[in-house]
Amino acid sequence: MPSHDPLPSIAASERTPLVEQLLGQIEQLLEVNHRQAEHIQQLRDEIAVLKGQKAKPTFKPSGMEQGTEPSDEADGNAENQDGEERGENEEGRSKRPPRKRPGLSKRNKTEQLPIHEMLKIAPSVPVPEDSRFKGYRDFLVQDLRIAAHNTCYRLEVWQTPEGEYLLGELPASLNGKHFGPELRRYMLYQHHHCHVTQPLLYEQLREWDIDISVGQVDALLSGGNEALLRGERPPVDNRSGGQPHHHGG
Repeated sequence: MPSHDPLPSIAASERTPLVEQLLGQIEQLLEVNHRQAEHIQQLRDEIAVLKGQKAKPTFKPSGMEQGTEPSDEADGNAENQDGEERGENEEGRSKRPPRKRPGLSKRNKTEQLPIHEMLKIAPSVPVPEDSRFKGYRDFLVQDLRIAAHNTCYRLEVWQTPEGEYLLGELPASLNGKHFGPELRRYMLYQHHHCHVTQPLLYEQLREWDIDISVGQVDALLSGGNEALLRGERPPVDNRSGGQPHHHGG
């Protein structure tokens, strides 16, 4: 199986944004080439099994063939898996298709996920002098953040020479309410799809520091939410009065 060639060592002073982007693209191309080579070998093994030949023994790669050492657990799993597959071949059970490398399909599914935050983690022990930097080993973690997020919209108020008041307009998605569209969508989903009762939903929101009353929960879960669920923008009332308006909850 072809291994990843180490990327050239580039001094930090020469790592411009363009160089960083090119290095990232090179790493992605190397990863795609590596996966394609694995898939081609699997197809060759399946063809060999159909012809009555023995499939080539598979060896679990370390996951980072660029100078870093695999973990003991990964080494142990690789030895056990390779031993089992070699034992099966020695016993003559060569018609069994080779197993896919663990984690391959999962990586294919998650490689297109958007990355919201990138954290670089250095080794916990001091790096000896004259050590060579060999790149990064990515470890993707999917998580969910749920927290109160309060926004104060400061609407400008102007008075024209004729005495008319002009007021800054709220985003149409608010529809004049004191609770944002994402919070309202969450409440609708929990109540109608997950069958969370209004008392439990009220208690949950209060624990997340959402200042809301029982009556407001009931009002937000009542009718008139079809456009919100479809993601449509509610109609905007462009009427202006003689005095600045303050929208209630």
